[in-house]
Amino acid sequence: MTVTGKIEKKGFGFGTWALVTNDGTTYELKDPAAELKQEGIEVEVKGKIREDIMTTAMIGAVLEVESYKLL
Repeated sequence: MTVTGKIEKKGFGFGTWALVTNDGTTYELKDPAAELKQEGIEVEVKGKIREDIMTTAMIGAVLEVESYKLL
Protein backbone atom coordinates (compact mmCIF):
# COMPACT_ATOMS: atom_id res chain seq x y z
CA MET A 1 0.00 0.00 0.00
CA THR A 2 1.05 3.60 -0.56
CA VAL A 3 0.06 6.43 1.79
CA THR A 4 0.88 10.13 1.84
CA GLY A 5 0.88 12.41 4.86
CA LYS A 6 2.89 14.16 7.54
CA ILE A 7 5.20 12.68 10.13
CA GLU A 8 4.24 13.33 13.76
CA LYS A 9 5.75 12.25 17.06
CA LYS A 10 3.05 10.87 19.35
CA GLY A 11 3.03 9.94 23.00
CA PHE A 12 5.17 10.58 26.02
CA GLY A 13 8.79 9.87 26.86
CA PHE A 14 10.65 8.63 23.81
CA GLY A 15 7.39 8.71 21.87
CA THR A 16 6.32 6.94 18.73
CA TRP A 17 6.69 8.11 15.14
CA ALA A 18 3.50 8.17 13.12
CA LEU A 19 2.29 9.01 9.64
CA VAL A 20 -0.94 11.01 9.64
CA THR A 21 -2.70 11.10 6.27
CA ASN A 22 -4.66 14.03 4.86
CA ASP A 23 -7.92 12.30 5.84
CA GLY A 24 -6.74 11.94 9.45
CA THR A 25 -5.81 8.26 9.46
CA THR A 26 -2.85 7.55 11.76
CA TYR A 27 -0.33 4.79 11.12
CA GLU A 28 2.34 3.89 13.65
CA LEU A 29 5.66 3.51 11.83
CA LYS A 30 7.58 0.34 12.61
CA ASP A 31 11.31 1.03 12.95
CA PRO A 32 11.33 4.16 10.76
CA ALA A 33 14.55 5.29 9.08
CA ALA A 34 16.35 8.21 10.74
CA GLU A 35 15.31 10.49 7.87
CA LEU A 36 11.64 9.84 8.73
CA LYS A 37 12.11 10.93 12.35
CA GLN A 38 11.44 14.61 11.63
CA GLU A 39 8.24 16.21 12.88
CA GLY A 40 6.10 17.81 10.18
CA ILE A 41 7.75 16.55 7.00
CA GLU A 42 5.50 15.38 4.18
CA VAL A 43 6.22 11.93 2.81
CA GLU A 44 4.92 9.19 0.58
CA VAL A 45 5.41 5.78 2.18
CA LYS A 46 5.10 2.36 0.60
CA GLY A 47 4.72 -0.48 3.04
CA LYS A 48 2.49 -3.09 4.56
CA ILE A 49 0.21 -3.22 7.57
CA ARG A 50 1.52 -5.59 10.24
CA GLU A 51 -1.47 -7.20 11.92
CA ASP A 52 0.80 -9.60 13.81
CA ILE A 53 2.30 -6.81 15.97
CA MET A 54 0.89 -5.05 19.02
CA THR A 55 2.50 -1.95 20.51
CA THR A 56 2.22 -0.01 23.74
CA ALA A 57 1.38 3.20 21.87
CA MET A 58 -1.72 1.75 20.16
CA ILE A 59 -2.22 4.89 18.05
CA GLY A 60 -3.22 3.13 14.84
CA ALA A 61 -2.31 0.31 12.51
CA VAL A 62 1.40 -0.56 12.45
CA LEU A 63 2.91 0.28 9.07
CA GLU A 64 6.17 -1.42 8.15
CA VAL A 65 7.97 0.93 5.77
CA GLU A 66 9.37 -0.69 2.63
CA SER A 67 10.31 2.57 0.85
CA TYR A 68 9.58 6.26 1.11
CA LYS A 69 10.21 9.60 -0.50
CA LEU A 70 10.15 13.11 0.91
CA LEU A 71 7.66 15.46 -0.73
